[in-house]
Amino acid sequence: MVMTMDSPGDTLSGVVNAWNDMMETENESLRDRVVDLEKKVLEQGDEIVCLRSTLADVLRRLNQFESRGAPSPAPTCLRNGNGTTIRGISHSNHIGTGKDSTPGNVPRLRQPAYHQQPVPTDAGPKDNLRRAASYAPSSLPQRRVVHYQSTGSLHSDSPSSTSVSPVPTSPSPTHTPPPPPGGRTTPSPRTPQPPSQRPNSVGSGSGSGSLHKRWSSTGDFNNSGITSPTGTLISASSMAIASRLATKSLFNLYMRPQPHQQHLLKHGTRDATYNEEEGSVRFFLRGRPVVLHAPTAVAENYDLMKVATAPQTRLKLEWVYGYRGRDCRSNLHLLPTGEMVYFVAAAVVLYNVEEQSQRHYLGHTDDVKCLAIHPNKLLVATGQTAGHDRREGRSWKFNPPPDRMAPEAEQWPHVRVWNSVSLHTMAVIGIGEFERSICCLSFSKADGGVLLCAVDEAPDHNISVWDWQRGEHGQKITETKCSADTVVAAEFHPMDRQSIVTCGKSHISFWTLDAGGTLYKRMGIFENRDKPKYVTCLAFTQTGDVVSGDSNGNIIVWGRGTNTISKFVRGLHEGSVFSICVLKEGSMVTGGGKDGRLVQLDASLSPTGQEARVPDHLGAVRAVAEGRGSQLLVGSTRNCILIGSLELGLTPVVLGHTDELWGLAIHPNLPQFLTAGHDRLVTLWDSMSHSVVWSKDIAEPVQSAAFSPDGSVLIIGCTSGHWMVMDAETREAFSAHTDGGEPIQVVKFSPDGNLLALGSRDNNIYVYQVSEEYRKYSRVGRCTPERRRRRSATYVMLLGHSSFITHLDWSMDSQYIQSNSGDYELLYWNAGLCRQIPQSSQLRDVEWASNSCTLSFNTIGIWPEGADGTDVNHCERSHDGNLMATADDFGKVKLYSYPVVQPKSLCHTYGGHSSHVTNVSFLHDDSRLISIGGRDTSVMQWSLS
Repeated sequence: MVMTMDSPGDTLSGVVNAWNDMMETENESLRDRVVDLEKKVLEQGDEIVCLRSTLADVLRRLNQFESRGAPSPAPTCLRNGNGTTIRGISHSNHIGTGKDSTPGNVPRLRQPAYHQQPVPTDAGPKDNLRRAASYAPSSLPQRRVVHYQSTGSLHSDSPSSTSVSPVPTSPSPTHTPPPPPGGRTTPSPRTPQPPSQRPNSVGSGSGSGSLHKRWSSTGDFNNSGITSPTGTLISASSMAIASRLATKSLFNLYMRPQPHQQHLLKHGTRDATYNEEEGSVRFFLRGRPVVLHAPTAVAENYDLMKVATAPQTRLKLEWVYGYRGRDCRSNLHLLPTGEMVYFVAAAVVLYNVEEQSQRHYLGHTDDVKCLAIHPNKLLVATGQTAGHDRREGRSWKFNPPPDRMAPEAEQWPHVRVWNSVSLHTMAVIGIGEFERSICCLSFSKADGGVLLCAVDEAPDHNISVWDWQRGEHGQKITETKCSADTVVAAEFHPMDRQSIVTCGKSHISFWTLDAGGTLYKRMGIFENRDKPKYVTCLAFTQTGDVVSGDSNGNIIVWGRGTNTISKFVRGLHEGSVFSICVLKEGSMVTGGGKDGRLVQLDASLSPTGQEARVPDHLGAVRAVAEGRGSQLLVGSTRNCILIGSLELGLTPVVLGHTDELWGLAIHPNLPQFLTAGHDRLVTLWDSMSHSVVWSKDIAEPVQSAAFSPDGSVLIIGCTSGHWMVMDAETREAFSAHTDGGEPIQVVKFSPDGNLLALGSRDNNIYVYQVSEEYRKYSRVGRCTPERRRRRSATYVMLLGHSSFITHLDWSMDSQYIQSNSGDYELLYWNAGLCRQIPQSSQLRDVEWASNSCTLSFNTIGIWPEGADGTDVNHCERSHDGNLMATADDFGKVKLYSYPVVQPKSLCHTYGGHSSHVTNVSFLHDDSRLISIGGRDTSVMQWSLS
């Protein structure tokens, strides 16, 4: 017997051939199974596809009808390869399927629908695998689908949007192309999405895969972009992504949705989170993450969801410094109680000079602009401007809410009538009726004050007359356009009930109110005399004649019941006549708005020779009122009030700032404080006597100020980057320095007095060595943004603030500084080295000498849930560490229990300021709190009880 053995090569070749035969058989079996499955899929999905196509066609026709007003062609039915009827497009919307098709022959359809192309009857099994064509056809030539098995996925060599959509049984994910910069995405058709089925991947020799297929196919819209329903052009880059998603590669089905280029920024403490391992709270301000580390003692038991209670201590408004005379008129009167009444910010002040006492009416929510006294001398009417949400204030007139007296409604311009003895509000008039603010008010006098006249600062300066006692909110009798030009005064005639006089830019008008409630106007006739640019003030003689002053310095008398001039006094003042006061004995006093003179005239308008003058540094005359005996009350254009007589002269009793206030410094040992602002005035106040210790004009707008630890030296930071060293008693300037060209936002001495830190708007903190009893300063360095390389040369870390400095605090040991910036950062610094400490968690247990940084762990709760990062302008901790006060952009002063570590911390809220409150601080003994307003120029002193 002869035995033969195959060589190893033959054996291996036989194994390989057998393996190939087995794999080919298996592949053929798989292909047959796939073809059978897809046939069943197409057969079962025909009906669903037809329904989807019909619905999409209806939506398309509806869209075309709404956009063009013309019906679209009726859809037709096409047949797929199995002979099943499918809803499709009409013959007019031809889709080119051959290689010779050109883009010009393909119409553009707005609304996608779903259909399948007709398949030749002699097509093979693979050719029967056709994908439903998009209703938005491609502008590129349509080509046959070619399948590749190399990657195991379904590819197409055509960029068209035609695709096979298997019968779905579960929801399929969809991809949304990113929006263009500044634009919005084009929404997909609102058609019901049927559930999708997971089909096997089709390809020779490929394994089966479970994939989700999206149904909302997109067309190829070229690189020129398309227009969304909002009219926004979608860029070509966005369309490139959309086109790529429309191809038939299964890779595209797994692509992650592109992020929107415009995100909704996370904001506020509502979604704050606490990391127990790190002991840190994380929240967002304008999309910027803020991470604050809790002190070790607090971190162990910290609960983010706790609600902190408000303190038992409360504030009471004790004194208001300032007066609004720079832009308001006729706002100073003497009451029978011996108090003079005037206003500043949102507070109406009743000040008894003899008793040195103040009372305050705080019913208003924003700037008070005008004031009128009732004939009984007991009631007062005051009108305010629109609140902080001025857009709602303007539109509410045409769309009033159901509850007219909702708390937010009082943010809109309105008039309040109140009792000057009890400070009780008698009526709130005109909510929803005024558009901007009330600039003029007057009670009727001949009938005992039944009517109230008001002028709105709307473009038409509407004048309205109210029966203010009827109903809770009064009843409007009439309203009409007063003048297209500015109106500065409106007064009821003291003897004629139906007569009203108004004046302003280039006009004086005489109004008559008839029995039917209609106002008739007659314009004043200036005849051949020079017509003034402004008629600035009004008064009435004892005989009922009207007296007016104008911008030419003239006094004109208008006969009672006429609109013609009966007497003319030329050039009584240099510049405007801002006020006329008719005295009880029949004489009158006029005040000049430029020359600052007070001139007395007798009943025949002849000068008596008695005059007085307001000092230049106190401004010109704004308002004149009769006081007790021969006294006069004079309000000035520099927000001061003077009392005196023409014979004995005038003495200031109220002083104030005239421009925006930012600087506030508390004396470390005495009950005194210093204020400074953009009016270039630095003023030292005594909180006990409510008087000015001294005031100095430093010739530069001031942004910040600070006392030295012993109170002997002042540091004044200016808006130009200059800062000066000044003696706190003599006002002598020791030295002047310059750091950068931006405002010095904040200045603070270290607790030991050896260092001075100045935070600038140029993003830097300047540190100085202090010597010679706080009179000499040498720069140590500056805490500035820098770049550091970490190990790898390609890794660069940017340190330091990238925005302006807003607040800073010293540690108790004078070693460290914490600082806030305009982009919501909290950074820590080694003061001696002027280097940042990046590991903020290392300083979590540092004790700070003050806490004026609004962004720190101990001040989390001062931020409302939806607050802007700029809403809280300043905060300050009391010296005993029990309280924290804040100043915000809504004219509010708030008082919290310290530390304020809970996002939901309750507080006491107090009004009085009208503009943004820029600074608050406790006196050295925590007996009082001082707050300063921004543009309302007011200084308010609050007692703690």
